[in-house]
Amino acid sequence: MSDANEQLGLVKLRDRSYAYLQKDEGLGWSNAGMIRGKEGSLLIDTLFDLKLTQTMLDQFKRKVGSPIKWLVNTHHNGDHFWGNQLCKDAEIIGHTRFAEEMMAMTPETTQMMMSAPVEIPALAGLKAAMAPFDFSEIELTPPTRLLDDELTLTIDDSEVKIIAVGPAHTSTDLIVFFPEEEVLYAGDIIFRLCTPIGWEGTYEKWIAALDKIIELAPTKIVPGHGPLCGVEGATEMKEYFQYIYAESRECFDKGLTEADAAKKIDPGPYAEWTEPERIIFNVSRAYREFRGEPHDTPVDFMAMATVMAEIRQT
Repeated sequence: MSDANEQLGLVKLRDRSYAYLQKDEGLGWSNAGMIRGKEGSLLIDTLFDLKLTQTMLDQFKRKVGSPIKWLVNTHHNGDHFWGNQLCKDAEIIGHTRFAEEMMAMTPETTQMMMSAPVEIPALAGLKAAMAPFDFSEIELTPPTRLLDDELTLTIDDSEVKIIAVGPAHTSTDLIVFFPEEEVLYAGDIIFRLCTPIGWEGTYEKWIAALDKIIELAPTKIVPGHGPLCGVEGATEMKEYFQYIYAESRECFDKGLTEADAAKKIDPGPYAEWTEPERIIFNVSRAYREFRGEPHDTPVDFMAMATVMAEIRQT
């Protein structure tokens, strides 16, 4: 399941489709993209902080040239929209629940966590993961054009489809498909060769979102994290979820705790994916479903991080 030579930075995919790829170094290192238009282009996602976003925008300006007329945020996690203020002149498009959900974790909260004394391994791991980023001076800038189903943009004479597929990874998931060039921007519906994290959503909806991507049959996919892929990226994610769900069911029926299940389940062919300890998020989601809890039951991130730290030590 290894990919070809890793491409980073601005990558031209087709005549008008581009990806902006960051090396998968863990939490927060996300990808973005652009579809070029003669009088204005569509940007898909900004990055985790202002410096990273500005570097990306500078590359687009030098090598693509067309100004950003639209910005789509594929969901409300900070690594996909905290650079929005640098695109204030664009029409920003997102899910109807975006503004509400984005307040669950703010730059200020994250900066405070970064400044907290290290007392437990989980916090030490989180601080190390966040250390490369600068969350100061970020002004939360939510979408101004909202959807909860599907929207078609016309860029020059070409249609681009923006499709709501959540609650899957989050409650605000969108994918962007450019049929003419068979390029799809998946946001965090696809984590390529890295273990996914789920927040608000269900296995059923996430798998349905992956099935939608497979149905659209793009030849190139820009995942939210990790290297470029084709439809195999969606297929392997679906197989991963089906495997973890079935294994979690067996552990649940035996009375194992979520933490014990996450430590017991053999990741099998997915052990080579980065950060396999994130399995706790996916086990926890399965357990919530087995207990009949709502899809948006809050995730105890610190508890999950504690289990991840324990798994890394084994």
